[in-house]
Amino acid sequence: MEKMKYAEELVREFLVFRGFTSTLQSFEKELATDIGRGFQVDKILDLIFSVYIPKFEAEKLFDLLSFFKNCFSYSDSDLIAVLSKLDQSIVRYYIVNALKCGRKDKVLEFFGCFGNDLIRRDESWNSWFAIPYLQNPHLDPQFRVYFSEEWFRSLHITVRNFLSEILNGTRTPALLKISSERDNVNHLKKEIKKLSLKLSQVQSLLEEKEALLFLSRSDSEAAKFQPNMPYESQVNSTSLMEEREPFQTRDNDQIVESNEARDNFSDRSEENQRSETHQASVDDSAVGNSYSLQNEEDFPEVKPVFQDTFMGHTSPISCSRFSASGDNIASSSIDGTVRIWTYDSSAPTSRNATIYCGAEVMSLEWECKSDRLLLIGTSDGGIKAWNVDAKRVVCDLTSTEAYPSILDLKCSPVEPIFVSAAASKRQGTGYVDNLGFASLTVWNMRTWKPVTVLPLGDDPPAITSLSFNHNGKLLAAAATDGMIHMFDMSAGLQVTGWPAHDSAISSILFGPDETSIFSLGTDGNIFEWNLQNQGKILWSRNCNRYCSPENSSRHQMALDANGRNLLVTSNLTRAPIYQVRGQMSGMRSLPHSGSITAVDWHPTLPIFLTGSSDHSVRVSSIK
Repeated sequence: MEKMKYAEELVREFLVFRGFTSTLQSFEKELATDIGRGFQVDKILDLIFSVYIPKFEAEKLFDLLSFFKNCFSYSDSDLIAVLSKLDQSIVRYYIVNALKCGRKDKVLEFFGCFGNDLIRRDESWNSWFAIPYLQNPHLDPQFRVYFSEEWFRSLHITVRNFLSEILNGTRTPALLKISSERDNVNHLKKEIKKLSLKLSQVQSLLEEKEALLFLSRSDSEAAKFQPNMPYESQVNSTSLMEEREPFQTRDNDQIVESNEARDNFSDRSEENQRSETHQASVDDSAVGNSYSLQNEEDFPEVKPVFQDTFMGHTSPISCSRFSASGDNIASSSIDGTVRIWTYDSSAPTSRNATIYCGAEVMSLEWECKSDRLLLIGTSDGGIKAWNVDAKRVVCDLTSTEAYPSILDLKCSPVEPIFVSAAASKRQGTGYVDNLGFASLTVWNMRTWKPVTVLPLGDDPPAITSLSFNHNGKLLAAAATDGMIHMFDMSAGLQVTGWPAHDSAISSILFGPDETSIFSLGTDGNIFEWNLQNQGKILWSRNCNRYCSPENSSRHQMALDANGRNLLVTSNLTRAPIYQVRGQMSGMRSLPHSGSITAVDWHPTLPIFLTGSSDHSVRVSSIK
């Protein structure tokens, strides 16, 4: 039945595309009668012997029998002959049943409508025209057999067996084959995605092993040049190599030792840079200058397995997000338009839609448990809940007039709630300067009413980004004063916070293992913070080449499913992909013709998207 429905959808789509509206109406009318009953034998038998014949619906009975003749007209002549004999027996049973019920008028009406057609088919019908006028037709030798219960049971069994045989062995129509082929293609694509994911994991592991092997060989080569060194120097060199941390984190732990004091936060960036430079030089000397971090200009360009570019917007992209399953994508542009689409040609397009919001869209968020709801936050304080199946707005909320900008929305991964980060407005020259005070509101997604307002103190700076942890018990909020706030959602209270940046924070994300949190400042600094040791930095990068402090736009970042690759928006035409605590420094995305304004990763696969000021959204799959 699913294949049948898909074929019907294809027919509808073609008729609408060609503008055959009259044919479409006739098609819908035919479907309403469900004349073939989806080729289910029991239902067809019920239709004949329990509906059409007992209710004397002769015209519908004839239409059904004609339908089957047309369906199997391509079959061999023997099959057509058998079908014609069964057709004749079913029609005769109709007449016999009418006489048994005392409805001679229905027999006369039947012959009046279909008599000429019956005579043209078979001359044996001539004698049947006398049956309505016989006093006791059930006693007549010619008709007696048709009134017996044995004949009816034999007819019923014969029709059942014939339909079961012919419908199970019939040639599959071409439209139904399309559905089967689509299912096969989808299955193969899913298998390819799974294998691609496994391949990427194996390749990442191989890269790590090769880097460690390379480092080990370099150490061995350096040791060969030390036999003439004084004993004390050899000991110091050996100690240096033994004390070196694993390859992934040797730079970072030296950075974080100087980051304990919050009062010295303003000096931390310079200290980190000096520490990184010093450590890099020590490592280089230890391995014979064989390794150095790549400059961002030297990042290799990604080599996508496949890519697709969506050109459905008419203004720069402001946000773009994969759905919870990754099957659908929601993208918005600054003209207030939201488009829902799919990059997979084999996926159904029934959810594709265009939503006109009437104001600039500042945030998008999919419901975490399904792809059914999309939340849209706008610059005029509006929050729309779009049902992708019903293709309509199921709720249209409005923030208070004092906080008209909905900067971010986040759904709990467990509870039916979401949090909105709204901000007041003030006069300024840039994105951050235009933001005033913050308001964090918790909403119930069943009643669509506010539950509580999270406490931030008096006149709190605007909250630009939100992130839930895996169980929804913790909410991280990033502010324009560089602070990170942590909330206990069960109590609705702030439990901790610390100054993370000297500048405003643009984006914040929990790490995949939930023991760290990433923050991106408007100054271009990226930090990974240890949640078990507050204030300790596990990893850092400076991407101000891509996220220039002079640029007033809002930057975003996204982590892949494994937490290995961090994708960041860019003032340039390419977006950097940093490898978190890995051996490779990073990669660069394929170029757009404008700056990169939105980024996101597929929730499970190595697929990412980049939205651009050139009005396009590109989806790329990497190894």
